[in-house]
Amino acid sequence: MISSPLILHFPSSMQMTDEEFFAFCQENRDLRIERNQFGEISIMPPAGSETGNREGNIFGQLWVWSEKDSTGITFSPSAGFTLSTGAERSPDASWIKLERWNQLTPKQQKKFAPICPDFVIELRSASDNLQPLKEKMQEYMQEPGIQLGLLIDRKNRRVYIYRPGQMEECLESPDTVSCEPILPGFILNMGKIW
Repeated sequence: MISSPLILHFPSSMQMTDEEFFAFCQENRDLRIERNQFGEISIMPPAGSETGNREGNIFGQLWVWSEKDSTGITFSPSAGFTLSTGAERSPDASWIKLERWNQLTPKQQKKFAPICPDFVIELRSASDNLQPLKEKMQEYMQEPGIQLGLLIDRKNRRVYIYRPGQMEECLESPDTVSCEPILPGFILNMGKIW
């Protein structure tokens, strides 16, 4: 059964500040929490074991490439970022160029950094609806700094590729997905993700 995240709506007089939202997330570490640009909070249960394994594989491949490349740093699904719209998002895997990351203060780096990654990956779990994930990818593509995004739909064995200012591209059951030229030499092996 496909389920949607629980969406919490707050009156405008009760909106959380960025500090309060960060504290709320820290107090509820077992939940996957995001906030959209309108202040609506989405609460998702932790990923199932199978999805967690696939997320780990995706992050692992990106991390290994990043360590060799050394021009940026990777982030796991537990990292949150504050977008220019005020939305706080936590992609399943992401990467930021060191030159952009190092422009942030240490205080900014410790919380939900006010930056959109250069590269994001979202993995559709069995309980996710596809359309909200596509909308989230479009949201990323409107952000300064974003270069490339992948939405992996395991259920239908599709990978949607997003680039700023371009139409969504869809690959049907690919064995690999090239992330060049944005991430030179990074080819995502889909074998253990499908």
